[in-house]
Amino acid sequence: MTKKCFNHRAAMIAGVTGGIISGLVKLGWENILPPRTPERDQTNPPQQLLQQVGVPASVTHATYSYSGHDLPVVSYMMHFGFSTTFAVAYSLWARKHPKAKAGSSALFGLGIFSAFHQVILPALGTIPSAKDQPATEHVSEALGHVLWMWTADWVSATVYERLTADKKKAK
Repeated sequence: MTKKCFNHRAAMIAGVTGGIISGLVKLGWENILPPRTPERDQTNPPQQLLQQVGVPASVTHATYSYSGHDLPVVSYMMHFGFSTTFAVAYSLWARKHPKAKAGSSALFGLGIFSAFHQVILPALGTIPSAKDQPATEHVSEALGHVLWMWTADWVSATVYERLTADKKKAK
């Protein structure tokens, strides 16, 4: 049985594109259904994680100003770094193993939510244990991760198809 070859470069470009756009979707989602209370967001999970490894609060809470709003530059860097890393990983994985997408990318998004928000970050003491998080946080994060990964999958698939379409026509 022969394995279907895929274009790694196109899959990575597609994943980065999907990661950035889906990161924007996740930020938008969190404005509609914020996962944390304002008090818990004074130091959000990306900031807390960086502080746990020794990055000073003066860096983790650095902001830039746009249209009169102070925006958390380091949090955004972490947010988009996370989004892009997992979108690229999914893009490569899904191209290499197309059957893995059978249950849709929603399952991957829920898996990332469960791994990070219910296991890894609580185990590191970055966020409260899953049982101590409010239901609103679970709802926002679970649905947000599904929308994030659906978007990453759709965008990366579209970009990949466009990047590889000319090569298919040339054969």
